[in-house]
Amino acid sequence: MEMKPLGRTGIMVSDLCLGTMTFGTQTSEADAHQQMDMALEAGINFVDAAEMYPVNPISKETVGRTEEILGNWNAANAARRDSYVLATKHSGAGFSHARDGAPISGQTIPEAIEGSLRRLQTDCIDLYQFHWPNRGSYMFRQNWSYAPTGHNTDEVVDNMQECLEALQAEVDRGTIRAFGLSNESAWGTARWLRLAEETSGPRVASVQNEYSLLCRLYDTDMAELSMHEDVGLLAFSPLAAGFLTGKYQDGAVPEGSRMSLVPEMGGRKYERVFGAVAAYLEIAARHGLDPTHMALAWCRSRPFMMSAIFGATTVSQLEHILAGADLDLSKDVLAEISAAHKAHPMPY
Repeated sequence: MEMKPLGRTGIMVSDLCLGTMTFGTQTSEADAHQQMDMALEAGINFVDAAEMYPVNPISKETVGRTEEILGNWNAANAARRDSYVLATKHSGAGFSHARDGAPISGQTIPEAIEGSLRRLQTDCIDLYQFHWPNRGSYMFRQNWSYAPTGHNTDEVVDNMQECLEALQAEVDRGTIRAFGLSNESAWGTARWLRLAEETSGPRVASVQNEYSLLCRLYDTDMAELSMHEDVGLLAFSPLAAGFLTGKYQDGAVPEGSRMSLVPEMGGRKYERVFGAVAAYLEIAARHGLDPTHMALAWCRSRPFMMSAIFGATTVSQLEHILAGADLDLSKDVLAEISAAHKAHPMPY
């Protein structure tokens, strides 16, 4: 694994991150704990969760279960807790299964952190992230109709300031070490950075947005911000929710897969997707590469990438991903990927 700086925090993280959003639904607790052991033994020191997990499906009955599973592992492996960087997230406005959908505020932050600490059975969260901004986001296919209107700028900034003050209090209390964003925009990230400079609140260390060969919204303004401001990307869905493995080609829907549970794949399932996937599968085949390994290696090669967050529903899937952890792509492969992107831009 290559180790990357978590912003300007002094914390170093592996450029592969174990995602846990299926822990408690598709992935049993026993398998989840085995994945933790395998990931750490392979050199991964970064694990990402959220208070709303697991997903597929999201339900009121299971909210928080992923953190509880990780907490049980932490309790059974207390001596290993300091060996990895643990990230989790505060749900944004509108998530009815937590705090009745209340927006993130100075009032909700301490409560949400205490809940996560209790479930995770730890004294400190290394990276605490806001899952999505209160004002909404263009992520999750909302970019097609996104209109950044209907919000009072002064009220948005006042809320940010209030949240930073609450976060700084948690840093001072020792419950969190670093602050990150998720599903954010260039304006939002820049504003958080500016406020931190003006008020000495915790500086944004990372942005967790969707990014893969099929979803490259980050390549423009956000990429430039990352490079100049030392705010790296934590890419979620680097395998495009499994599309880039090739397992959904030709109408296939494997039993127990995400598509079997969420048929429209969160708005990703369009006819154009399968043509784009075919182009990348052809590149992998021409060069004797596994498509999963190629997709992850490409993400990790991006100059603004901090870590690619992958999810493995099963232990065998994790074994397969780890087998390609040392792959570096040749210039020829990278050039063919660039050509395929031009031929198949924004397939969803």
